[in-house]
Amino acid sequence: MTENHESENQTNPVVNPAVDPSIRSEVGAKTPEWVKDAIFYQIFPDRFARSSRVPKPSNIESWDTPPTTYGYKAGDLLGIAENIDYLADLGITALYLNPIFASAANHRYHTHDYFEVDPILGGQPALRKLLDVAHTRGIRVILDGVFNHASRGFYQFNHALENGAASPYIDWFYYHGFPVQAYGSDQPNYAAWWGLPALPKFNTNTPAVREFLWSVASYWLELGIDGWRLDVPEEINDDEFWREFRRRVKTVNPEAYICGEIWTDARRWLQGDQFDSVMNYLFTRACLSFFVRQLDMSTIQGTGYAGRVNTGLDAHSFAATINELLAMYPTEITAAQLNLLDSHDTARFLTSAQEDESALRLATLFQMCYPGAPCVYYGDEIGLSGGKDPANRGSFPWDRSKWNEPLLGFFKRAIELRREYAALRRGSFDPLVAQNKLFVFGRANAEEKLIIALNAGETTEKLPALPGSTYLPEGSILLEQLSTTNSSERQVFRIGPGGVIENFSLPPRTGIALEVVKLAR
Repeated sequence: MTENHESENQTNPVVNPAVDPSIRSEVGAKTPEWVKDAIFYQIFPDRFARSSRVPKPSNIESWDTPPTTYGYKAGDLLGIAENIDYLADLGITALYLNPIFASAANHRYHTHDYFEVDPILGGQPALRKLLDVAHTRGIRVILDGVFNHASRGFYQFNHALENGAASPYIDWFYYHGFPVQAYGSDQPNYAAWWGLPALPKFNTNTPAVREFLWSVASYWLELGIDGWRLDVPEEINDDEFWREFRRRVKTVNPEAYICGEIWTDARRWLQGDQFDSVMNYLFTRACLSFFVRQLDMSTIQGTGYAGRVNTGLDAHSFAATINELLAMYPTEITAAQLNLLDSHDTARFLTSAQEDESALRLATLFQMCYPGAPCVYYGDEIGLSGGKDPANRGSFPWDRSKWNEPLLGFFKRAIELRREYAALRRGSFDPLVAQNKLFVFGRANAEEKLIIALNAGETTEKLPALPGSTYLPEGSILLEQLSTTNSSERQVFRIGPGGVIENFSLPPRTGIALEVVKLAR
C-alpha cells in the first residue's frame, strides 16, 4: 500500500533517525546470501496470467479491457506457474507477489483469512504448484504480509460487528463505541488504516493478536515460501513486535527474506534485529529525478514520494544523492535492499517519464549495476504503461504483437549482465565522473572490473580522464558488454595517457557498460 498515514491509535511517533543518532548503532546485521544475487519480479496476481484450470466466477472483466478499481480479471497462481518459462528466460530468480490470501478486494489487502489462499487464485493447491515449479527452476517466492490491518470480513472483527460489546474479541481492534459502524458511514467508530472503514487496524498490544500474526508468518514459511514483504510495517509502532517477528521467521528458515515497505529513511528498522531490507523508494526517487527528462507530475501526486522528487538533477547532485543512500545503511543491508523503479503503489516509470523509453533504459541499466536486489514490476520489460492506481495494475498482454520486443531484449541483456558479473552484485561501487548530465561509476572485485557510463543529457558527452592511474592504468582495454541502444556491435576502447578513454564519447540519452578485459600492469 502507499506511504504511511499515522493511525489514530499510534501512541508513539515514529522516530526519525536523522535526529536520534542513538538508534544508529549496528547490531551485526546479517541478511540472506541469496538475496544479494537475486533478480526480483513483482506480480499483481489478479493481472499477470489466468489459467483455464482454475474455475472462475461468472462476473469477471475481460482480460484486455482497462483495469478498474473493483473489477476482477481473475488472474491466478497457476497462471504464474504455467508461465514460469517466460520468467526464467527473462532471468528472474525471485518473485514478490502482492497479497494472495482470501479477501474481498482484487488487490487482497483486505484480508479475510490469513490461512487460506483466495479461491479465485486457485487456493492452496495452486500455491503449492507454484512453489514447486518455481523452486525447481531456482526461483524463490516472497509473499506480501498485511499485518497492520485486516478487513470487515475477518472473523474476529465480524464477531464484534455482530455481537458488539459482548464479543470475546473486542480487544483485537480499537473500538470507540458500539454498535460497530462498519457500513454506511465514512467515519467508522474504530481505528482503521487511513480511516477507511474496510480496513480495521489490529490492536497489536493484545497478546492473542501478536501470537496470531507471528503464527501466520511461521505457517507459510513452513509450507515453503521464502520470505515476507511487509505492508506498512511502520504503523505497527512497536520494535519488539518486529524483533519477535524476525526471531520467529528466522527460526523456521534462517535464509528467509524480510523486506519492509518503508518509503523514507529506514535506519530504525535496519539495525539487524528487525528487517533485512526495505523497498528502496529513495532509490526510485533518485532515478526519477535524474533519468527522466520531463516528469509527469500528476503521476506522483498522492504517492509516497510526492513532493520529494527533485526533477532535473544534474550528475553532481545525483552522485551526491547516491553516495548518501549508500552510506545510509550497513553494507550488509545495502546489498539486500529491494531496488525498484515502480510498483503497484506508483505510476509505471515509463508513464511518469511520458513514454520516454530512453529514461527507462537508462534507469534499468543503472538499477542492474547498483548494489542491492533489482526488482522489475511485471510488464515493464515489454513496455506496459499505466498511471496511478488502478491504471498501473493492468493485465499482462500475452499477445506478443503487443510487446515492445526491442525493450524486452534490452531487459534480458541487462539482467544477464548482472547475473554474469559478481562485481555488479557484490563488488565495490566507485563513483568516477559526474559532469553535466554524465555519471560514470565502476564496480569491481578481485577478478572483475566494469565501468558504467550514463548520459542523461541532450548532448554528446566526451569522457574526461578517469581519476588517477590506480583505477585504470594506461593501456587497459575496455570491451562493451551492454548499451542502452540496440546495437549488435561491441566497441573496444583503450585507456590512454592520463586515464583518458581514447576515442570515447557517449551520445545523448544513452548508457554503456564496459568490462576491463585487460588491465595494464
